[in-house]
Amino acid sequence: MTKRIDEPTGTETVGHEWDGIEELDTPMPRWWLWTFYASIAFAIGYVILYPALPGITGATKGTLGWSSRGQLAEEMQAEANRRAPMLEALSRIPIERLPEDSRLMRAAVEGGRSAFKVSCVQCHGSGASGRKGYPNLNDDDWLWGGDLKAIEYTLTNGVRQPGHEGTRMSQMPAFGRDGILDARAIADVVSYVRTVSGQDKASASARRGAAVFAANCAVCHGADAKGKREFGAPNLTDPIWLYGGDRATLTATVTNARYGVMPAWGNRLDPVTIKMLAAYVHSLGGGEDFIAVAADPEVKVDERP
Repeated sequence: MTKRIDEPTGTETVGHEWDGIEELDTPMPRWWLWTFYASIAFAIGYVILYPALPGITGATKGTLGWSSRGQLAEEMQAEANRRAPMLEALSRIPIERLPEDSRLMRAAVEGGRSAFKVSCVQCHGSGASGRKGYPNLNDDDWLWGGDLKAIEYTLTNGVRQPGHEGTRMSQMPAFGRDGILDARAIADVVSYVRTVSGQDKASASARRGAAVFAANCAVCHGADAKGKREFGAPNLTDPIWLYGGDRATLTATVTNARYGVMPAWGNRLDPVTIKMLAAYVHSLGGGEDFIAVAADPEVKVDERP
């Protein structure tokens, strides 16, 4: 392998030749070399100053003692310190008095919005509009009450949570599956429900269904079919349906009943987060003013300040 100087370029060859073609040993540009050397120097400095080399028990610590986890922890602590006064104020104020402080209310709504995205969107959707079997939280239809205190209680104790003493509890009989009503009676009561909800016109079947409803359903849904919150029984006269108001779905509901559940968030979230969630849900558009039930459950007393 003979090296020589290429006369046209003045560059030494590497000694390789193939079919008359020779390879030149052209030197790298000086700027490229200096960039390469600078990269090496930077890498050495980085390894010395920052965590870099992996080991059996962890990476090298670096002489500066910096780490991305440490920086994150500092930023999170700074944010926690910034929010601490607001969270402390939220922990002290009764939820029914929260609207009195507009600043705290705004903070609670924003905090609840974030918590909702983490814990609630899986069932209720990102816009809280719900889906079949999961209620829309934007409307004004509430099974257990839509004021701040009622929402907070529902969030804390959940719905139909086995073993949770304070959980919201209701159970509709499976009228068909358990042999309480025969197929004709179920068809008639479905006709009645579709009539009072404005979906069908009055019929002989609906008139028979009215008697079936009075004997079997009015105790929970009320004689006027508008529901009773003490039982978590829905209003059957409006166009809002959790599972569907068509004949086939209503027949399935009366036949087999429904048993939807919601987690008792009091076992998973702290009280302030639950309070913020309640404020956010209340702010969506369907929230009600705080109402207390007096000794007579039919008498409503407005206890707002």
